[in-house]
This record gives sequence, structure tokens and C-alpha cells, in this order.
Amino acid sequence: MTTPTKPRLVLDASAQDVLFRRARTVERFTGEPVDDETIRAVYDLVRDGPTAFNQQPLRILLLRSSESRTRLAVHLSRSNREKTLRAPLTALLAVDNEFHRNLSRLFPGFPGAADLYAENRALRERSALLNGALQAAYFIIGIRAAGLAAGPMSGFDEDGVNREFFPSGDLSALLVVNIGRPERSGERPRGPRLSHSEVCTTL
Repeated sequence: MTTPTKPRLVLDASAQDVLFRRARTVERFTGEPVDDETIRAVYDLVRDGPTAFNQQPLRILLLRSSESRTRLAVHLSRSNREKTLRAPLTALLAVDNEFHRNLSRLFPGFPGAADLYAENRALRERSALLNGALQAAYFIIGIRAAGLAAGPMSGFDEDGVNREFFPSGDLSALLVVNIGRPERSGERPRGPRLSHSEVCTTL
């Protein structure tokens, strides 16, 4: 009989803590700025996360000025406005519904992929949403890997945000993420999570 190997994670415990165990969704940040070089390093780290046909539909609009965040805040739910106006940096994540225009270059191994999505807008938009959400998750993990905290929010008027920032219709708002150094004094306890036995089934 073969003795099963003991499961282990390649990441050491401190890295696991930074990315998952000690990380929290943050509502309050210190006043320390988040520079462009840090966001570039985050993106360069996570851009290799997988997407279908390498379509990479995520687009990131960085809102640094108080004017740009005020434009966004009017479309946020009341509970999300103040935290966004006070955050050092806000990233408005969107998906490119016309991502297929890049597919011949990004995934040359399947030359028919661009045509497949070009001919079916409903399929294209569903795929952009799914794969953009995957990339948004990678982005949040990358923010944590940089020693920063993320405050992702979906509480906004999608139509209003799209009219305000993406009037051409090619992009659709996906998620708002506030970014900065966490203000630990306002940190809340972690909420409960489902256990392995509640989530995983083996056939």
C-alpha cells in the first residue's frame, strides 16, 4: 500500500498570512499614498493569471484625484461613499466587452477564437464578466502581496458609473477597489467561512 504524502503548501506561513489568513477587507486607510510604481509591480505580478483563450478583458481606471473620486462617489451606495473619498487610491475595475479584437495577437494558437466571440455578443459579454472577475481576484491578491490592503465593493449604480466613465459602451464597470495601508484601529473580526467538508465533494 502506498503511504499518502503529507499535504503541504509551497508558500511559507508568513506569505500565507499576508495573502489570506491575516488579510482583511479594509474600510479605513492611513494617509500614506500609493504610488504608480507599486500598482505597476502589482499588475506585472498578476497579469499571468489564466483567462479563457488568454482574453484578458480586465481594464483598470485609477482614480487618484478628489475630483475623479467625487464623480464616482455619487454613484456609490451611501455606506461606500465616505470610505472611497478618504482612500489614498481607488481602482475602478471594468471589463472590455470588445476583448476579441486582441485575441488573434494574444492567442495565436486558436485563430478562430476572435471570430467565435465576434459573432456572439451575448457569449462575449458573459465571458468578459467571468474572466474579468477572475482577473479582479488576482488583482486583489496582488495588492495584498505588495503589503497593501484592498477594499473591494460592488455597491454602486452600474448604469450610472458606465455613463460617467465609459460612455462609449465598450467597457462595463465590474468592481470598485479602494487601496492603501490599513488603519488597524478600525479592523473588524473576520467573518465565518465555510469548512472544507461543506464545500468540497469527491466523486
